[in-house]
Amino acid sequence: MTPLISPGKPPFYQQSWFLNTLVTAGSVLLCLLLLPGRIPGIELLGVAPHWLLIWVVAWSVKRTVWEGAIAGLVLGLLQDAMTAPQPTHTLSLIVAGVLTARLQKHRYLQEDIVSIALIVFAMAVIAETVLALQISFDQLLSDGSLYPSLPQVWLYHQRVALSSAILSSLWAPALYYPLNRWWDHRRASGYAQDS
Repeated sequence: MTPLISPGKPPFYQQSWFLNTLVTAGSVLLCLLLLPGRIPGIELLGVAPHWLLIWVVAWSVKRTVWEGAIAGLVLGLLQDAMTAPQPTHTLSLIVAGVLTARLQKHRYLQEDIVSIALIVFAMAVIAETVLALQISFDQLLSDGSLYPSLPQVWLYHQRVALSSAILSSLWAPALYYPLNRWWDHRRASGYAQDS
């Protein structure tokens, strides 16, 4: 009879790939739970931080363009499952993931807290603009559109984009720093333990 666990290897729940998956999935779940909640004191003009966007930026900083795009796709689909699928959040999160990975690939910005806050600020504005463009196209192409007129959409977009960008960039270090520390620790020690 062969043992289920080899003597030199820890059980699967103690292996670093399992712990990394647990931390990563747990952080996504936390962001999904924070997304619909309106915690007093972290709203600005009725807009809360875009937690999934912050997560996509934190993930994409040290990864390839494809990994950033896949993270944006998965988190966008999860957000669309929680909200209305039109306009889709998937497109805006994919754009944010791809642009963040490309910024870091070219090393335009360093990997410090201020740079991450600036990246999140810019990506929040871009993500809200992608959503506003989708609404505008729906307004132009559909006769029975349920959205307000184009001037109202873009006036509202200015307020939402600026509020979301400010709040998301202010809260970005609270999510980025622990995740980045974990993923750096994982990269430093995890690969050797898994093999």
